Amino acid sequence: MCVLFRYTTLQQVDAALAIISETVLRLLPEKESEVGSKEPMGPADLATVKLTRFTHGLGCACKLRPQLLEQIVSKLPNWGDPRLLVGTETGDDAAVYKLNDELALVLTDDFFTPVVDDPWHFGAIAAANSISDVYAMGGQPRCALSIVGFPNHRLPIQILEQIMQGASAKAAEAGCPIVGGHTISDTEPKFGLAVVGTVHPTRYVSNSGAQPGDWLILTKPLGLGIASTAIKRGLADSSLIRDATRVMETLNRGACESMVAVGVHSATDVTGFGLLGHLMGMTRGSHVDCDIYASSVPLIPGVEALATAGAIPGGTLSNMDYTAPAIVWAEGTSQLQRILFCDAQTSGGLLIACPPENLDALLAKLRERLCGLEQPQPNDMAAPNQQKPHTSGTKDVLAAALIGRISGHGSGIIRVHPGLVPQ
Repeated sequence: MCVLFRYTTLQQVDAALAIISETVLRLLPEKESEVGSKEPMGPADLATVKLTRFTHGLGCACKLRPQLLEQIVSKLPNWGDPRLLVGTETGDDAAVYKLNDELALVLTDDFFTPVVDDPWHFGAIAAANSISDVYAMGGQPRCALSIVGFPNHRLPIQILEQIMQGASAKAAEAGCPIVGGHTISDTEPKFGLAVVGTVHPTRYVSNSGAQPGDWLILTKPLGLGIASTAIKRGLADSSLIRDATRVMETLNRGACESMVAVGVHSATDVTGFGLLGHLMGMTRGSHVDCDIYASSVPLIPGVEALATAGAIPGGTLSNMDYTAPAIVWAEGTSQLQRILFCDAQTSGGLLIACPPENLDALLAKLRERLCGLEQPQPNDMAAPNQQKPHTSGTKDVLAAALIGRISGHGSGIIRVHPGLVPQ
């Protein structure tokens, strides 16, 4: 704040402004050339850039509080278009719009700030996260547009080039070319995609179709919000960075194709509102209650210690408040588990409600698809009658897990029990 006293002269004001301008110019990370463009940084300089240092928050943990979103969305008009098969009513992952009796569009967008320091991997993670909404609906991504906010006065433009190269590579892996986009100058880096997919209008998978007796399967481990916070604070070791990056970069395509091939009742992807927030969307939308078992929920190795040390994103704490009215914590569950199950994920896995008669086939399909990535071990996905913990290690960090069951019709109550899924 600049305070002008009664006897301050214009010359003194000019001198003060010169001092302020000189100080600001010294704080700029790169030197401006005569024509206003930045001098390029060399490869060694680019390697020193830590993207998470340029953000106030991380990934999907930057979402607005779900309570605020619900207030806003509830006041929006209902279009009443019979071709809009899935809208905003249940907070689903994407909209589904029917074009004809054989084809519907799946429409979604997502963008966020960096969750890792490496720009190429950030771009790949952002693309995988955006495309995941189409997979959660049982759809196939077709094309995408990029959404970019970039601090071109704080970071060299080569960083954005690497971000977009990583995103393009991941989108190509999904068969979803990035065909255009929009950029703005911003105070911190942001990247994501608006994605168009397709699905048959009678075969999409929503978050509101779960039925009593369905088994609940989670296809990626939790702890990504905690891991990203640790990366930003310099607390993450190379093993955690590797595991978290691998999980976030992995497309949910295999999980989607498995559930579509087998037939399931409901699905959603687990992102910014955490496991319990997205499960609550499923149970409330489906008018059912469920039970989950804490020891069966897979975690990225190392995140428990980091959460205990306080590496907890603000979005995770917001999720705990948001889900509290719907959660019944059984005796024997811990505060640490409450944090982990509400942890704000970025590019998390699919949460699938599968009918009992299709469970074995789904687990077999998931095992086949995930093992194709040379990461899980076949025995790490136990059937319901096997008393084996479903935790992920460095070799099986992407293994799916059976975590609970829909117990019956209800108002969306989630009961969390200690121990493993019962026989």
